Amino acid sequence: MTIGKIKRVLVICPLSIMDSAWRADLFKLAMHRSVDIAYGAKDKRLQIINSDSEFVIINYDGVEIVKDAIANGGFDLVVIDEANAYKNVQTTRWKTLNRILKPETWLWMLTGTPAAQSPVDAYGLAKLVNPSGIPRYFTSFKDSVMVKITQFKWAVRPNADKVVFEALQPAIRFTKEECLDLPDMTYVTRVVELTPQQKKYYEAIRKQLVVRAAGEQITAVNAGVGLSKLLQISCGAVYSDSGETLTFDISARYKVLREVIDETQQKILIFVPFKHTIELLSTKLQGDGFTTEIINGDVSAARRTEIFRNFQTKPDPRVLIIQPQAAAHGVTLTAADTIVWWGPTPSLETYAQANARAHRAGQKHPVTVVRLQGSNAEKHLYKMLDTKIDNHEKLVDLYKDLLD
Repeated sequence: MTIGKIKRVLVICPLSIMDSAWRADLFKLAMHRSVDIAYGAKDKRLQIINSDSEFVIINYDGVEIVKDAIANGGFDLVVIDEANAYKNVQTTRWKTLNRILKPETWLWMLTGTPAAQSPVDAYGLAKLVNPSGIPRYFTSFKDSVMVKITQFKWAVRPNADKVVFEALQPAIRFTKEECLDLPDMTYVTRVVELTPQQKKYYEAIRKQLVVRAAGEQITAVNAGVGLSKLLQISCGAVYSDSGETLTFDISARYKVLREVIDETQQKILIFVPFKHTIELLSTKLQGDGFTTEIINGDVSAARRTEIFRNFQTKPDPRVLIIQPQAAAHGVTLTAADTIVWWGPTPSLETYAQANARAHRAGQKHPVTVVRLQGSNAEKHLYKMLDTKIDNHEKLVDLYKDLLD
């Protein structure tokens, strides 16, 4: 088979970039080709898989739902974006894809981090793209790239990079530094689903604000308070009128954050606008084995200095969770090349200064800013930040739009 004979392509990618990245880019580059997204109820996914669409885009976990239809869907080429999602051969995700692929199917796996956390991460990818070029069993591959120090401690062998390189052949590789047309700072928006619980409370609060706005003049102050409530719900925790913290299921947003972390080789800054969400997020990340530190208004100056120094000079912490106002100025954090906004800040100055913590003198890598967006409030606020709007009048207009 030659590339010219490929007639139908399946793109498997993170849920958050199916539309904003893949469909949008395919429309720009191949507008004469039909593109559709297989997402939603099973019947809808099946309808699209069984349609005449030349490009079908589906999320990782959606493949399992319609695996039989995909296997019989006549796909000549399967493209896996952020392929490190298939590093573990024990997962249902990996096993499903392996069963779907046929000897005559082309497979393109796209990732900048095939072994982001450890050389053993490459095993799952290699077993899909080059199964005859690696050991049959994972333990044999692990022994080739790692050496056992103690019962629970392993170290990377000096030749591990060469073993991984050979295992992933055939491959084409470009470093960021070689891609001279890459901008110094790239902004990416990842769309996340609000959970049913978040949607329920978001709409309930919005309706309360509509009733309240009908009886009073909307000023910048009450617009800011109302907007803050909607943003808090979007981010995962909100203060009640009695001062208690009500937390929400943040699994969908957290899943996208984990995707970003797994795609990143360097350290990461996560800006979280609300203090009560920071604790919730830190607990989940630490539970998943990530070394994290928190910077907010409660952290003393001496402790902040120590955390920043360790972040810049030591392997740990890998993840720094920051309340934007607490570290938006005067700090150099160039050990990170990825910035994640868990939710937006309404201040343009804070937003720009926070991003500048990593994008400054001493940075050796292009910087990527990832914005997580789940609600209309977040969407509108990011738009204001993108157009460099930062004034009270526009905040009131935004608030009125959200209430309509």
